[in-house]
Amino acid sequence: MTYIINDVKKNAAILKKMKKKKPRFINLARYWRKGAVKSWRRPRGIDNKQRLKLKSRPKNPVIGYKNPDIIRGLHPSGRRPVIVHNLKELRDVARDKNVIVYIAGSVGNKKASEIQKEAEKLGLVIANRRVIEE
Repeated sequence: MTYIINDVKKNAAILKKMKKKKPRFINLARYWRKGAVKSWRRPRGIDNKQRLKLKSRPKNPVIGYKNPDIIRGLHPSGRRPVIVHNLKELRDVARDKNVIVYIAGSVGNKKASEIQKEAEKLGLVIANRRVIEE
């Protein structure tokens, strides 16, 4: 069950606080091999010290680090992200001021510029604003 707080500043503050608590999950193999992937990979070796959860090793992601449902999936600004494909969807979203709009990647430049102009009129924030030369 998700509870949505409509206060954007409160959401952003909670997000910031939760981010401080969570450690940086790193792939330990990144130090051993030059071509190793930098992002998180689960340690699987039989003698891997990180898998054995030794004190001096980096932390593993576990369910206890999950964010509360109130702020899960929110943009760092504290707003709820919404993907928009056309002007009709944008106008439907405009009822809720606590959203941040993403213009879908499949939308062309012509329609994207129309969506950006309409969003400015409606007072909505666009996360992936495009620079379109006319």
